[in-house]
Amino acid sequence: MSAFGESPDGSIEILDIVPAQGPGGIFAPSCEAAISLAASEINRGRGILGREIRTTTIDGGRPPREVAAEVSALLATGMVHAITGWHTSAVRRAVARVNDGRVPYVFAISHEGLPEPPGVLMLGEHPAGHTVAAVHWLRRELGVRRWAIIGSDYIWPRETAKALRRSLSDQSDIVLERYVPLGATDFGDFFTHPDLDRADGVVVLLVGADVVRFNRRFAATGRSADQVRVSPAADENVLLGGGAGANHNLYVPSRFFLDDRLPDGRHRKARYRERYGEFAPALTSFSNATYEAIHALRGLAEAVGSLHVPSIQRALATGVRYETPSGPRGFDGNQAVQPGYLARAEGVEFVLLDRIS
Repeated sequence: MSAFGESPDGSIEILDIVPAQGPGGIFAPSCEAAISLAASEINRGRGILGREIRTTTIDGGRPPREVAAEVSALLATGMVHAITGWHTSAVRRAVARVNDGRVPYVFAISHEGLPEPPGVLMLGEHPAGHTVAAVHWLRRELGVRRWAIIGSDYIWPRETAKALRRSLSDQSDIVLERYVPLGATDFGDFFTHPDLDRADGVVVLLVGADVVRFNRRFAATGRSADQVRVSPAADENVLLGGGAGANHNLYVPSRFFLDDRLPDGRHRKARYRERYGEFAPALTSFSNATYEAIHALRGLAEAVGSLHVPSIQRALATGVRYETPSGPRGFDGNQAVQPGYLARAEGVEFVLLDRIS
């Protein structure tokens, strides 16, 4: 029953796209739980624009055309008011095409920094404040200069590598660059290539379970003792999947860490445990991003007074600010502005080192 005494037809329907299969499938249980927590918190208040919100999660781990076809069919009903996404950029581009600015679409994971159509709101990190910033921090603080890159073969890893290359004063500091299919169990000649020995560190632009497999293989070679890794697509699920022995010298940038020193970090973890108990999927940096996406929709809708995409676009152009449980936020164009951090893996947990953006 609606908390506001309304029929379901009077609710705000949010479509959440999260991978339930493929390398990103390891994140699904914690993401779905975090989305549910955010929705329940919003509905205990006044909902969005005074209306109860309802969330539906669909599988974003399928081929992009299949995800886009389902989204298109659901949009055609007129019953979808907003979309949030935690999935690959390849899926985002396909979904953005079929959405065509009809409803706001909050993308809550790091991206490649390319232009997006109206209505696509980037809550996740731009390369300059994420992977690129992490690489420059590691050079400045640890003297890591020469890099090898291993990535999945789609737009986000390739464009992120280009952004990294553009940021380096000496492009020869990238000594090896290889791409493998999503879900790959074999990393080609990466581990046997002689140029890997020239690298001080490795930028790991793989996804989910692929990062787990890579980290295990990397640790088994003994390279983790001397070569660092920076992996923007790793969260606590990845650390647990690899095991503590696979995580030595692993660094991860994110704006979604849940640390007791950050706003609402301790209390959010406590609310999550209260709702789901001690044996629920962990509330991780990635699932926290999906939580933030739901609250960003609420905050932005309340600030604008509407979920109408043209109204949101006009508000973005005038520097709209909105409230979230993490504090006040704003946008620069369609890119959310909020602090990012770098953490080091310690066993199966993260220790925050520094703010990098």
